[in-house]
Amino acid sequence: MGEAGSGMRQAVPAELSSFIGRERELAALASMLSAERLVTLTGPAGIGKTRLAVRTVRTLTARSGPDAVWVDLAALPERHWAEGEGELGARLAGRRALLVLDGCEQLGETGPELVAELLRRLPELRILATSQRRLCLAGEAVLAVPPLAVPSGEAAPDPAERFPVAGIEGYAAVRLFEERARGADPFFELTERNAAAVGALCRALDGIPGALELAAGRAHQYAPAQALRRLGSDPLAFLAGGAGRGTRVDAERSHRLAPPAERLLWERLSVFAGSFDRAAVAEVCGFGALTPDTAVEALQRLAPALLADAGPGRYRLPLSVRAYAGRLLAHGPAGDGPATSRRHHERCRVLAERAARLWRAGAQREARALAVRELPELRAAMNPLSASGPGAALEIAVSLWFLWSACGMVAEGRRHLERALALHPAPRPARALWLAAWLVASFGEADGADPLLVEAWTAAVQEGEDTCLAYLAHVRGTIALWEDRYEEAAAEYLEGLELLPADPDPDADFGPGREALAAAHTMAVAHTDPASVPVEDGPPDAPADLWARAWVSYAHALVQRREGRPALARTELLRALRTQIALDDRLGQAFSVELLAELEADQGRYAEAARLLGAVSRTRPPAASAPRAQRVVRARLTPEAFRTSYASGARTPLRELLPDLAA
Repeated sequence: MGEAGSGMRQAVPAELSSFIGRERELAALASMLSAERLVTLTGPAGIGKTRLAVRTVRTLTARSGPDAVWVDLAALPERHWAEGEGELGARLAGRRALLVLDGCEQLGETGPELVAELLRRLPELRILATSQRRLCLAGEAVLAVPPLAVPSGEAAPDPAERFPVAGIEGYAAVRLFEERARGADPFFELTERNAAAVGALCRALDGIPGALELAAGRAHQYAPAQALRRLGSDPLAFLAGGAGRGTRVDAERSHRLAPPAERLLWERLSVFAGSFDRAAVAEVCGFGALTPDTAVEALQRLAPALLADAGPGRYRLPLSVRAYAGRLLAHGPAGDGPATSRRHHERCRVLAERAARLWRAGAQREARALAVRELPELRAAMNPLSASGPGAALEIAVSLWFLWSACGMVAEGRRHLERALALHPAPRPARALWLAAWLVASFGEADGADPLLVEAWTAAVQEGEDTCLAYLAHVRGTIALWEDRYEEAAAEYLEGLELLPADPDPDADFGPGREALAAAHTMAVAHTDPASVPVEDGPPDAPADLWARAWVSYAHALVQRREGRPALARTELLRALRTQIALDDRLGQAFSVELLAELEADQGRYAEAARLLGAVSRTRPPAASAPRAQRVVRARLTPEAFRTSYASGARTPLRELLPDLAA
């Protein structure tokens, strides 16, 4: 065959190790090849197009199908592309054959021309092409190869925390990682200690088999948490060598062969840390040499080489490609990097404000969904070391106050605020100090909150931030509440309500709002003066603030229990929990479930009470007073019985412990 044929061979490559999570695609591809003359497998580098083609062709040829000829276009030198058509035509003339063209994106614009000419000249020929983009030929059938399923990133645990293996082991990406890791390290085992880190690695690598195998192949060098840190600090360095080098070379070649508009868009897309849609691309990338319209047009051409993610119409760059494109953007001669970053940050600021307005308008589930969906972008925008600086990072973090305080992400919000505050020159903004104090108080760390409260009060007075002064009183009340100082808590909450402007300036319209402060006051009064809480009226029918309503339901349950109406108290708590679970309000869940445990203990069901306490054992501040129910249950159960029930609750999802939540 000579040098020109160095990428052509009669035999199909050997099986490329095991085949995980591709059964559906395998069946679909076999069916398409039986009906179509041209089938193209599309997807980004490393997604498994070649592996799927190998398995399919070997299956078909094993059943006395057509002859198969495999052409590895990546191994064919560019100077011999023009000779490829003639040599293939001569070899396949008169044969009923299946031609596999692996890596058609390597040919650039000449790829579709080669395929069209072969199909025209050889009527008995079928072609299976793998390519990062479709060939756009008449009669082409396209199968987009998706990434392997990965564990959900919503409310994902800290990679350093323990996590049940059962929560991730069913995902195809995890199964592939585990299999390859055992090949590299026979002692590797998926455990509660590394499960969260493995899940995070699979998400970070986008479920791309090639990247997963490279990371797993280093299991003998790095534990999953170490690999995750190295991957986050320098993706290109971590993915260098072996398969990683091939991915880098492939990315460089594809970038060089792409038309100018697509090259430029590819570089600008690197500012997106997560998924994006057409509107985001037009807004962030559509400037200068790319108008919003031409940016969207280029996106449509690039789309098969990207990862479809988070539903229809959303895309993302694989991590390794994003890192390479980011370097090009940062060092490009046009200087587009700073402008693209500024536009991305401005979009994130507007998104955060939009989510905050949705929350205050009562659309709290929608607000949380928007913030969680865009969280990778928002996290990037909250980096105080970026060109926008710590002040801009704090502005976004404060807009997302509800995500940190009401939606179970206290620890992350605290990290963002503390990092940006540490870099912010004096004087530091009152709003950010208020929120930092609230999040510290949410951990039950009163001593850590005190310096922040003092500084925030001084800053709020100097800045004329009356709303912030009201919210600082709310934080002081929260600290008192956790420490069972109910009269002080009620007084602080009342002061907050009195300080809160009746008609706040729109520019000062941030934070939990009047309904939330009133709910907190009701909760404290339920301990100090239950007779003054009008439980017979129930919570308001249609409050703007569902989160506040959940706290009012909790306060009413406190009163109902004291008045000897446990069934009504349970109904109120279940009502509160439905909202708290929907919003992932973990502190709220801790309060409500602990009161449910008291109701169970009142009825003599001590094991059930212990299970409920175990279910929320990780969500209450460690510095807070122990739940009252815990003291009662410990006195009524043997130490062994308490530990067994408590541990059982810690392992059981709350919905299983409380099946009537679904009612």
